[in-house]
Amino acid sequence: MTNKLMPDELTPDTLSENAKLSPILPVPSLNKIATHPLREKLYNELHNRPFQSIASPAQLTHLAIHHQGKLRQKEHQFISLLCNRFQVNSPAESMPCFYQDFGLFSLRWERHLEYSTYTFIHQAPLTEQPFIKNAIDYVPSDWFEQMPGQVIAAVHLVVESKNIDKGTTHKVEPFFDNMSLIASAPVHSQAKVWSSFKLHDDGFGRFLIYQQDLSAAQLGRLVQQLLQLDTYRLMATLGLPMAQEINSELNQLDLQLQQVTTYIALGTDKSDRELLTDVSKIAAKVEDYRSQSTYRFSATNAYYDVALQRMDELKEEEIPGYMTMQEFLMRRITPAVKTCQTASNHLEDISRRVTRASDLLRTRVDMVLQEQNQTLLKSMNHRAHVQMRLQQTVEGLSVAAISYYGMQLFETMLTSLPSLGVKYNHELVSGFSVPIIIGIVFVGTRLIHKRLMKDVT
Repeated sequence: MTNKLMPDELTPDTLSENAKLSPILPVPSLNKIATHPLREKLYNELHNRPFQSIASPAQLTHLAIHHQGKLRQKEHQFISLLCNRFQVNSPAESMPCFYQDFGLFSLRWERHLEYSTYTFIHQAPLTEQPFIKNAIDYVPSDWFEQMPGQVIAAVHLVVESKNIDKGTTHKVEPFFDNMSLIASAPVHSQAKVWSSFKLHDDGFGRFLIYQQDLSAAQLGRLVQQLLQLDTYRLMATLGLPMAQEINSELNQLDLQLQQVTTYIALGTDKSDRELLTDVSKIAAKVEDYRSQSTYRFSATNAYYDVALQRMDELKEEEIPGYMTMQEFLMRRITPAVKTCQTASNHLEDISRRVTRASDLLRTRVDMVLQEQNQTLLKSMNHRAHVQMRLQQTVEGLSVAAISYYGMQLFETMLTSLPSLGVKYNHELVSGFSVPIIIGIVFVGTRLIHKRLMKDVT
């Protein structure tokens, strides 16, 4: 009988001895198991577009270029042109994100569904006041001017190391052309951020960050959250002009549809055909507006949700005397998004009402058609009855005609009997044969008529 050792009795010698005695099991491997073709891609998706580590001090210029999902090849050629100029490796055409150091500046490029972002980073102390010389000034201007697409967001961002004591007052208004500022202390008051959320004379917006103890990774996350927030809040309001335009048109369509439904309910001089034409025109306009706006309004809701998420991630605290970015943006973005949602809901409501009005008119038209069909069937039945009476009359005349021809044939047969030696009274036989022939013809036609009617039924 083998003695079992308790755990506290195990020693290195006994462990090695047991390892020698126990069989070595093969390590499980996935090489022989079928894996999903998208598994690796889904794993890598979590690591796409990582936060950029940024050391303080630094200056950044961020651009969001709207391309509506196009210009992929032009963007790749544009970035490759810069890489070739500085003799660095170009990105693959399928890459959604690219980062490269070009010496005086670095470029971080990301391609999204309908826009791309270019972030130029210059990590060095300021030689002048903030926003006098920015990261974009180190980029070749002749290359920059060939950028494909349309600028939707453009912002300069400056990072400086300062004391972040809440009681410290920073006179930053001159850096923003003395515009009214929005400010907060994000990352649990480990930094201070100022912005006017307005365009300055150079066409760019501005962000100024003072930080004290943030690491390069923390600062990179803060910068990316701010830049994304600025981009997403613009993309979320991109559908506002369309919503305002559609709303005015929908009000007119609403009145037209209301008139049509009133005509249907009360009855007017307008025919159903005219009403159907009016409803069809309204339905065509509604579908046209839906095709133009459905994607834009859906994208507005998606960008709005992401903007709200970025606001929460900032973990802002209030700076006395300033509105926080979340408070300011919520007061501005939310009404714009609600306007888009109202236009979308109004559009869907009119579409449903147009469908109901069309159904009502089709029901009325179907009822009219059924009445016309019933009248037509009655007329056809009357005509069939008259035709049958005429047919019966014709049948009676046909009996007389057939009987007449039958008598002629019978007379011909009788005239040939004397030659055969048959003696008979011609007038008597002819007279008695008339009713017999007529009866035979009548019975024969009736039998044929019954057989034909039986085959029809």
